[in-house]
Amino acid sequence: ADYLQQELLLVPNVSKVVLWGVHNEAIFVEISTSRLAQLGLGLDTVYASLQEQNMVLPAGSIKVGPEYIRISPTGNYDTIESIENLQIRDPQSDKVIYLKDIATVVRDYVEPPSQVLHINGAPGISMGISIASGGNVVKLGEAVNQRIDELMEMLPVGMNIDVINFQATDVTKSIKAFVINFLEAIGIVVIVLLIFMGVRSGLLIGSILAVTVLGSIIIMEMSGISLERISLGALIIALGMLVDNAIVVTEGMLIRIQAGMNRIKAAGEVISQTQMPLLGATIIAVLAFWGIGMSQDSTGEFCRSLFQVMFISLMMSWITAITVTPLFCKMFLKGGSVTGEPADPYKGFIFVTYKKMLSICIRLRWLTVLVAVGMLVASVYGFGLLKVSFFPPSTKAMVMVSYWLPSGSDIRQTTADISKIEKHILEDERVTSVTSYIGDGATRFILTFVPEATGDDGYGLMLVSVNDLEDFTALVPEMERYITDNFPDATAITRKFVLGPGDDYDLEARFSGPDGKVLRQLSEKAQAIMRNYPDSARVWDDWRPPVKRIVPLFDEVKAKQAGVSRSMLSQALETAVVGTQVGLYREGDDLIPIISRLPDDERLAVENLQDIQIYSPALKKSIPISQVISGFETISEDAFRMRFNRLLTVNTRGNIKFGMLPNAMQRAVETEIEAIELPPGYILRWGAEKENSALAQAGIKANMAAPTIAMILIIIMLFNNLRQPAIILLLVPFALIGVTVGLLGSGVPFGFMSLLGMLSLTGMLIKNAIVLIDQINIELAEGKEPLIAVVDASVSRMRPVCMAAITTVLGMMPLVVDPFFQGLAVTVMGGLSFATVLTLILVPVFYVIFYRVKWQKI
Repeated sequence: ADYLQQELLLVPNVSKVVLWGVHNEAIFVEISTSRLAQLGLGLDTVYASLQEQNMVLPAGSIKVGPEYIRISPTGNYDTIESIENLQIRDPQSDKVIYLKDIATVVRDYVEPPSQVLHINGAPGISMGISIASGGNVVKLGEAVNQRIDELMEMLPVGMNIDVINFQATDVTKSIKAFVINFLEAIGIVVIVLLIFMGVRSGLLIGSILAVTVLGSIIIMEMSGISLERISLGALIIALGMLVDNAIVVTEGMLIRIQAGMNRIKAAGEVISQTQMPLLGATIIAVLAFWGIGMSQDSTGEFCRSLFQVMFISLMMSWITAITVTPLFCKMFLKGGSVTGEPADPYKGFIFVTYKKMLSICIRLRWLTVLVAVGMLVASVYGFGLLKVSFFPPSTKAMVMVSYWLPSGSDIRQTTADISKIEKHILEDERVTSVTSYIGDGATRFILTFVPEATGDDGYGLMLVSVNDLEDFTALVPEMERYITDNFPDATAITRKFVLGPGDDYDLEARFSGPDGKVLRQLSEKAQAIMRNYPDSARVWDDWRPPVKRIVPLFDEVKAKQAGVSRSMLSQALETAVVGTQVGLYREGDDLIPIISRLPDDERLAVENLQDIQIYSPALKKSIPISQVISGFETISEDAFRMRFNRLLTVNTRGNIKFGMLPNAMQRAVETEIEAIELPPGYILRWGAEKENSALAQAGIKANMAAPTIAMILIIIMLFNNLRQPAIILLLVPFALIGVTVGLLGSGVPFGFMSLLGMLSLTGMLIKNAIVLIDQINIELAEGKEPLIAVVDASVSRMRPVCMAAITTVLGMMPLVVDPFFQGLAVTVMGGLSFATVLTLILVPVFYVIFYRVKWQKI
């Protein structure tokens, strides 16, 4: 393992290689206390000789001609035999003996081990390979695989290299699937354009989309933004918005060219009228993602490329809309007749029907507003019924099984238990592999995995991989049932990996205060409430149950008479039980501890502790420790004590049953736990998913003030008044109607990605409203009556607004099946579908209300 570690560190872009599960070696000096007693030697004399012999001390340097040469005497331990032949002189008796006369020197593994790793039931060592900053994980994976293949022939017989988790493979599969989704989304958008805009216009806008996407990818590459799940998802989200600007420009030129206008004049007129409104609307759409882009928490770091890609692609869409789009329209759009009266482009059935419906809504404007407000109130109520989840579970065909024995358990007992569980699980044909980390948290092998911060020997983590993700539905209950039936003292929790930042527990009530006993009582009350929840799986706190401690009561009077100090007593006890480190053996670059311990036949059980021998300098012989202690006590103490913000803190935690949403348990127990009476000076805070979600939202909110003000100022500057911006901003809350209907109807939980979907929806809604009100102003500038201007502008903008909505909604369909983006996709699809109708109805209605435009039959 050391050799492989050194070789893999030489692979380009490898920053570090961490070994886990290494069973440390030691040189054991097994000293017979009976032989020491016969010779009248004390352990301190032996230890002093062992320590002094192998010290590395400077011996100076000397000038030899033009050289300056270091002096280094021999005598250090270089073999086991050199340790055995160590001469020991007793300063009091002046006796000289060899160490091998009183001790056996052996090289062996330290027992019990601090970490144990099993791979499919066999002992092993894991290597965690970390990528250097800015490296490409796929290329790193290829380089590591190539180097391992080269080293395979050098492995000892019987040693295998197995894969626990190889992120390069996962990333490659994920990227391939996402590229397919991306191509499907582009295909859907192009087909929609061909159907609703005609073949010529559809192909034209599709070409503009291709130019925009390719340009965005080039800029992303230049900016160092990799193509990964988040950035590719952002491109899919942006697809419908990317064609929005091109549709507006193409629609405007198409109407004018079909009316017989000169193509160059049509291009100039459309661009002069729309470039600034489209720029303002595009900037507003980008600002909607500003909060996540500037958030400094872990969630912001995880999703930052979403903002970066949206900024690049949307600004690129505006640039191509005012440059390439007019050029393509001039080259490819067919012109209309230049003689006779131009045909009305809005005499189709859909336009006529919408015009009649809009006229009715304007006439019954207050009833329309009342119905809209009623729907909004109902959606607010329905929003409270939504399921909530911070980040969705991963589709990785692997689950984590955390195994806990009571605190203070022997790691050998934990290993024996887990070995039996591994054997049982591996007998199942659905299982491909089981990897177990025993005694400590595992190496962090993916970004969203947070290792358990523990040094508890009663803890083990099993990573169970299966052939098919669907197998977990039946397999997990079977595994948990087997563990519960056969290991009643243990607790096992099965969890999926998540697709975002999170914790290894679902619920956390954090009690802080000055007194540990009071904190224990508060934690026990909270644990009782959590356990009463019918779907709770495991409830505990991070102080864990108290552990036992054996306390020898040191008698200072007797000890002084015998010349025994407290450190001598501790050393004798340690040597008798586990061994005492008394020096270091140097083997190349490795430092191997030299540990003094009793031979097997002299190591005492707990009931014979009082018979341990200790050397008395005053009596010049070994005596039982019972002569320097007054007895033994067994007490209980906290295994761990934690602090939060420098306050003594106990974290009461709970997990819900496998596959269920944590928020359901949070809602059920939150009120009752908050009702626990806290003494003065004690604080209750919530952690886990509730805190993570709050921090993520706070990170966005903290960065949304400036962009929100910027949005309002942009709208005001675009229209140079206050009433029209007020109409646009008044429209935003009504988007909640579609969001609630979409999430409730699909059963998708509201999570962090759904929140991002609402932010993007806000930008889309404002963008459509800006374009519509700008068209109203254009119609008024041409001298039309206010009501006619409102209706004509709404009819003329119906196709661009609907086309943008349809392309966005249908373009997101591939994301509905992706667990990570599902919430965002459903939010945008449901919200935008309703918001489009609201834009085409409520914006004209609000306009005639604000400007007191009277209805008249058109």
